[in-house]
Amino acid sequence: MSDSTAPHQDGVDRIQQAWQRERPGIPVSSIGVITRIWRVAKLLDDERRRTNARLGLDAATRDLLSTLRRAGPPYRLPAGEIARQSLVSAGAISQRVARAEQRGLVRRHKGGADGRQVQVELTDAGHQLIEDRVEDLLRHEETLLRALDDRQRDQLADLLRILLSDLTERFGADDRP
Repeated sequence: MSDSTAPHQDGVDRIQQAWQRERPGIPVSSIGVITRIWRVAKLLDDERRRTNARLGLDAATRDLLSTLRRAGPPYRLPAGEIARQSLVSAGAISQRVARAEQRGLVRRHKGGADGRQVQVELTDAGHQLIEDRVEDLLRHEETLLRALDDRQRDQLADLLRILLSDLTERFGADDRP
């Protein structure tokens, strides 16, 4: 969307203006950023859920298979590393792995010096499933950004990277893949 076709005012602007009117003197500029990010995130989350359903793949399984696929050959990672990259608990990963293993999408291997470390590996079926679905998902998500040209996408990605880095540092979170 070019600057000339950008909407002049939206619901977020009206919220911000109402707070300015009702509580003059308090800072309200964050509403223009945070509320829009929240609304965009909600719309994208809803759309991703619909897309995953259309592709026949729930978000947790897609995340597990994607994490293993991005690891590269032999498409195997320790369960703890999958949890770290997925930003979920080890217990959640254990449940995801168990469900995917029942479907023949992954297999577990014991490893480590004491044989207690669990390694999770994509099976051929899991690899084929994520290969088929990730292309469809990413091609669809590309269409969701059509309002932005390449320069705008790069600029938005840079600004969000800065914000994410600062918030991650301040909250002590881990955003590594």
